Amino acid sequence: MKKTLLLFAFLCMSLTQAQERQIPLLTVNGEGKIKVVPDQASISVSVISNGTKSAEVKKANDTKVDAVLKYIQKMNIAKADFQTQRVNLYDNYDYEKKKHDYQATQTITILLKDLSKYDELMEGLVDMGVNNISGVDFKTSKLEQYRSDARKAAIKNARAKADDYATSLNQSLGEAFTVIDNSPIDYPRPMFNAMAMAKMEMSDGGNQTLATGEIEITANVSVSYVLKPTR
Repeated sequence: MKKTLLLFAFLCMSLTQAQERQIPLLTVNGEGKIKVVPDQASISVSVISNGTKSAEVKKANDTKVDAVLKYIQKMNIAKADFQTQRVNLYDNYDYEKKKHDYQATQTITILLKDLSKYDELMEGLVDMGVNNISGVDFKTSKLEQYRSDARKAAIKNARAKADDYATSLNQSLGEAFTVIDNSPIDYPRPMFNAMAMAKMEMSDGGNQTLATGEIEITANVSVSYVLKPTR
């Protein structure tokens, strides 16, 4: 928010200076979109155990989590690419029955850099004790490169629009007076509710349980060009 306000203040100051100098400006917005097939996936899974004795519930859950973590390592996933996110132990007390019911939960996120391992990984995780799969977040390992491509496309789009307006006004474009990046901080990425995947069936032919689709990387700019009379 602070960044947006500063950029807005800068634009207003620049436009005020232009008006004081009597510089005719044409301001246009440009958008660049790059669609790519993701090559990575961030997977969030949990192990949940229930029971009436807290120590037993916690111990049972820890045993399952230990098996899950060892399986992830067995899949040759680097230690830097999986991490415990949350560890919880809840006391769900039933006041009517005056009975304690405990629930232990541990959530793990995994960055899968080889999507060909997805089916094998998910099947093994379920076998080891994972009983909640909260989501699959698709990513690209070349995000910064594609962000750069999207910015360049946004500038080209802005220039094309400005050329159209200038031609219609029988004028020509001069130098760019201001350029403001309005790109979103976080790009939208497809998310899947993967609970149904927990009951996957692996046949000899190998069922497909992952549809990667495409992710869209966008950039938005606002550019003010100096207008010149056509000679």
